[in-house]
Amino acid sequence: MMTPEVFLLCVFAALLELDTTYAFQLTFSRGIIAAPLMSLVTGDVMAGIQIGVFTELIFADTNPLGGILPPSAVICSALSLALHALGIELYFAFFFGVAGAILFSFTEKFMRKNRFKWLIFCEQKITKKPAEINRTIVLALGSSFLMNFVFIFVLAWLCGKLMLWLLPYIPARAHFACKFAYMAVPWIGLATLVPAFRLKAR
Repeated sequence: MMTPEVFLLCVFAALLELDTTYAFQLTFSRGIIAAPLMSLVTGDVMAGIQIGVFTELIFADTNPLGGILPPSAVICSALSLALHALGIELYFAFFFGVAGAILFSFTEKFMRKNRFKWLIFCEQKITKKPAEINRTIVLALGSSFLMNFVFIFVLAWLCGKLMLWLLPYIPARAHFACKFAYMAVPWIGLATLVPAFRLKAR
């Protein structure tokens, strides 16, 4: 069921997720940039642009500053596009993407807490051997990349299996309701931004 395109999408998304806080920080992890880039892998650029705009609007007022771990725009975009590439309608896929992004923020928080002891060990090791710093950085980035990939791939596989099994049983009214909710997403996103712009303007 998992096509080579979806596998490559998961790899690319895991790399882009590092841009959020761990490396680069060139804003490639923003939904408006990440989704169109990832859609080049699946071949549906219009879906990527749409998901990118919707993701950007719905997560626009959250930023990974300090100890805040907002839902990941990359995870949302990647899961949405992966499910769409597997034959799931975009208006279903997007809501799985949002749920996956929220779940990832909790997973990331848990991983960071458990990584603390390892970081103390690495700090002591680097203090004794400063040359170990490059190896430690590569290892840290590699483990984060692997965690991101496993999370995206497993979630895309599970959600894809679930939706393909459920699709024949979903009534037309549910399709209409999800489609309506999906089209309302940009308006909800804009509604959250208006108060923020008013506060900045004062």
